[in-house]
Amino acid sequence: MITLIATLKVKGGKMDEVVNVLKEIVPKIKKAEPGCLVYIPHKVRSEDNTIIFYEKYRDEEALKVHSNNVPKSLEKLLPLLEPGLDIKTCYEIL
Repeated sequence: MITLIATLKVKGGKMDEVVNVLKEIVPKIKKAEPGCLVYIPHKVRSEDNTIIFYEKYRDEEALKVHSNNVPKSLEKLLPLLEPGLDIKTCYEIL
């Protein structure tokens, strides 16, 4: 399995809009990508403008499918974010 931890910064004053967009798109992503086992966005308590995604994929192919879908599936979200993001790709040890 492959785990991604993605940190995104939300533009000022846009967090409520981001949360509403996530409530709309996350279920669609989970339904459309059976190889995406976990896809959970989190707000960070001490940072008003930070969203962290915890994602798990069955294998490289599932991650590739997700990556190819990102421009379309996140088209409503991306304009609400600051440029740049931090993605950590993690591989389970055990």
